[in-house]
Amino acid sequence: MAFAAMAAMTARPISSITLLTRRRPKWVFTSSASSSFSSSPIKTRTLVLYSKPGCCLCDGLKEKLQAAFLLSGPHSLHDVVLQVRDITSNPDWEKAYQYEIPVLAKVLADGTEETLPRISPRLGVEHIQKKIAAALT
Repeated sequence: MAFAAMAAMTARPISSITLLTRRRPKWVFTSSASSSFSSSPIKTRTLVLYSKPGCCLCDGLKEKLQAAFLLSGPHSLHDVVLQVRDITSNPDWEKAYQYEIPVLAKVLADGTEETLPRISPRLGVEHIQKKIAAALT
């Protein structure tokens, strides 16, 4: 009994430790009501993910993107802001992407978007990081 009480006092949840040491990606969820974003004085690159709830391919890509955003190195994505747009909230997005999701697009300097080539779900996280970094430069 004394051992169990002592173990409970010294045990720390691992998740709280890793949350403090890992850098989190910047995720912005937008709908048709809030599709614009404000410019920040810090230069950031913006990536848009068109998705919808219940899409397993979209969820898989979101997980890989989250992992890619946490990686460091020469292809770091730490300055990238990801906007996740639910296509069901905007009829134009739904019409354009209903059969194509998940779709990634980069936001250009003039505010227009350029669709990126489809990323294979079989790619490793490091390869996804390199492809996105190259597409955003």
